[in-house]
Amino acid sequence: MNAHAVDAHDDHDHHGPDKGLMRWVRTTNHKDIGTLYLLFSLLMFFVGGAMALVIRAELFQPGLQFVDPNFFNQMTTMHALIMIFGVVMPAFVGLANWMLPIMVGAPDMALPRMNNFSFWILPFAATMLIGTLFVEGGGPAAGWTMYPPLVLQGGKSFPMLIFSVHLLGISSIMGAINIVATIMNLRAPGMTYMKMPLFVWTWFITAYLLIATMPVLAGAVTMLLTDKYFATSFFSAAGGGDPVMFQHIFWFFGHPEVYILILPAFGIVSQIIPTFARKPLFGYASMVYATASIAFLSFIVWAHHMFTVGMPVVGELFFMMATMLIAVPTGVKVFNWVSTMWRGSMTFETPMLFAIGFVIMFTIGGLSGLMLAMTPIDFQYHDTYFVVAHFHYVLVPGAVFSIVAAVYYWLPKWTGHMYDEKLGRLHFWLSTIFVNVLFWPQHYLGLAGMPRRIPDYAVQFADFNMISSIGAFGFGLSQLLFVVVVFKAIRGGQQATDQVWEGAEGLEWTLSSPPPYHSFSVQPEIK
Repeated sequence: MNAHAVDAHDDHDHHGPDKGLMRWVRTTNHKDIGTLYLLFSLLMFFVGGAMALVIRAELFQPGLQFVDPNFFNQMTTMHALIMIFGVVMPAFVGLANWMLPIMVGAPDMALPRMNNFSFWILPFAATMLIGTLFVEGGGPAAGWTMYPPLVLQGGKSFPMLIFSVHLLGISSIMGAINIVATIMNLRAPGMTYMKMPLFVWTWFITAYLLIATMPVLAGAVTMLLTDKYFATSFFSAAGGGDPVMFQHIFWFFGHPEVYILILPAFGIVSQIIPTFARKPLFGYASMVYATASIAFLSFIVWAHHMFTVGMPVVGELFFMMATMLIAVPTGVKVFNWVSTMWRGSMTFETPMLFAIGFVIMFTIGGLSGLMLAMTPIDFQYHDTYFVVAHFHYVLVPGAVFSIVAAVYYWLPKWTGHMYDEKLGRLHFWLSTIFVNVLFWPQHYLGLAGMPRRIPDYAVQFADFNMISSIGAFGFGLSQLLFVVVVFKAIRGGQQATDQVWEGAEGLEWTLSSPPPYHSFSVQPEIK
């Protein structure tokens, strides 16, 4: 059996007598926990996706067809919360659990028992979140941003929502502490910071963002809770509070959060592109500094989400300039990825296709974000479908595509088997076509003035909405292919070789020099 297969089929002697189900419940093995995170994330992906399809089914035609407006708003709220806290973040933490110890040469994560605990909080938190839909008065319908006073009308579901957000936050903080502790304390001798693979770097920086911002969210939702049940009035104008203060506190968490959702994706793409271009990553140091710059700037741009609240002009100017500044390090990253591919010996296996799709479509999302950064323009676009199109271009072909790329890239390492390349490519092309059919028309809808989070719309928006909904169902159904591919690879298939990617097409490194020191897919031969 080859090295990768032995790696994947670790015999787990250190679990003692645990067999069957208990092995998964009590495991402290980083690979098991990574697998649990990824499977949980996949399950939630379909739950959150089904909610999105309820939204798109309702918007297929003007008028009210399938659900009442309140349930429609519950779906928009739950879809966002599940996709952010139940899909993208757990998937990235799962990838980190699997790969970080291997990449830094550690035997496991630094805090294995906390690692187990931080995962097992998630299913309970997610169950409570989804459970809000089944209590008297229904789930939260104020959007994932939970703005008062609207969110305070939540009835019996409100305290469940707040508690589940607390639990999800605790899980994230514990995962982040574990990642920082692992990277700082368990690196192999000689693994200096500037030799770490970029996936490790992006997660290192992301973990600090999580530790800094999650308590801010916890504070904001706790203040909401006391406003509703303990007669405080932090956000109630009647008691001398200010609902806009909630927006400031929320977005001080919320903007770094959107970078938490994309920085690990940058790391994944920075691992995949050099492999299939068969060249070292262009500008390694500049990639590290760009990531750190983005993380720093993410803390000083929060109010661009709230240009329309009546800020002083000097505030609007500051947040506009700071937001535009973020485009610079992001542009550096895109330039470096393209330069890595430039004149490389490229092959286009599934992970590379998803990585290239990521670079192109993430850039589209970045450019529409630059448009939204302009204060006077944002006055027109705010709360329209243009904003929806913008952040979905960043988060679906961005975050989700990168996670899928990572799974295809590392599946041979995890399972010891190659996945079905034909099905993988079909999955890529269907996903790419449908994701654009789904979100591209929403730019036009937003520019024409269609508001978001509204279940009905004027008849002039009908055609683009119909196209968008067709794209949604096409995209959703094509993700079933992904499940088939993953299931087939777990079950068996062609044995993965030691050098699965370099050897995939019989192409070894085409450089005259040896491969770069931070490429862990190439094992040095010991003679």
